[in-house]
Amino acid sequence: MHIMTTDKIKTFDIPPPPAFQPGQWVLYQGQQYKVIAGTDAHAQLEGIEQAIAIWQLEPVAKENEGLIAIDELTSEELAERHRLELKVERAFYEAGKALAELRSRRLYRSSHKTFEAYCHERFGFQRRHPYQLIEAAAVVDNLCAISAQILPTSEYQVRSLTALEPEEQCQVWQEAINQAGGKVPASRIVKGIVERLKEKPLQTTASYNVGDAFTLTGLSGPERKYNGCWAIALSVHNFTVEVDVHDAVLIVKPDNLNQIDLPDAQRQLPVTLNRIKRLRDCGLLDRGAYNVLEDLGRHIYLTEVEEILLAALEKYYGFE
Repeated sequence: MHIMTTDKIKTFDIPPPPAFQPGQWVLYQGQQYKVIAGTDAHAQLEGIEQAIAIWQLEPVAKENEGLIAIDELTSEELAERHRLELKVERAFYEAGKALAELRSRRLYRSSHKTFEAYCHERFGFQRRHPYQLIEAAAVVDNLCAISAQILPTSEYQVRSLTALEPEEQCQVWQEAINQAGGKVPASRIVKGIVERLKEKPLQTTASYNVGDAFTLTGLSGPERKYNGCWAIALSVHNFTVEVDVHDAVLIVKPDNLNQIDLPDAQRQLPVTLNRIKRLRDCGLLDRGAYNVLEDLGRHIYLTEVEEILLAALEKYYGFE
């Protein structure tokens, strides 16, 4: 018997009862099957905990045929889908704004003595939840004020931001986006940044610029091998800096950077990095060449011999 779950088709050795028809919704628990809705209706289960899984039977013509192709959406359907998705993503924000107005205008007073009692009886909210929605909506307003391109999609994502000042909210949210790879960050990312902020003030990167040279320190895990290497800033964010080292691009914190204040080094290192990167990008190099390039990534200045070695590698690989 073939059963389509929410993400795949599962095959079971147990033959289906004769009463089963393709398209029926069934409840599978252990080795027991029970029809819970016909082919023309979806089951409305009120207790998720009461069901282990809900699957829909689908006819499968061949053993290895797989899933039926998904229908493509028209441009109009795609636009409608996007509009509805935005409504879902903004639902907590709209709820928070509405609750704030209900509270400020005391529109509950005809039926309830308190705002909390009104929210509990009308919406089933526990005492704290309506205030969490109101506070989350205020955070979104602060993010919109700075024209944030990526906004929260749930109240829980910004719950830890509500205790911060508006400027801190915006800085932490942007840093969370950076850590999430340019996507809407999970609440744990936001919460982690806020917790670090409470432990000690975050060192900002306000004094750093693209092209600045640093030495790396205090890195851990796989990146610890770069401690002592010099690096060039590629992009600067509120609390992190993206840096280019001799064989990788890293995202580090200001605590991991010691700025190189020597003017000659500031001028020479970007040129040296470009020469190293050009060699690495030309294809497979001899292991001796890799060793030389890695060693050059640890020294701020090129000695006369190191300059000769680098020039010899460039000549050998066709860069003169």
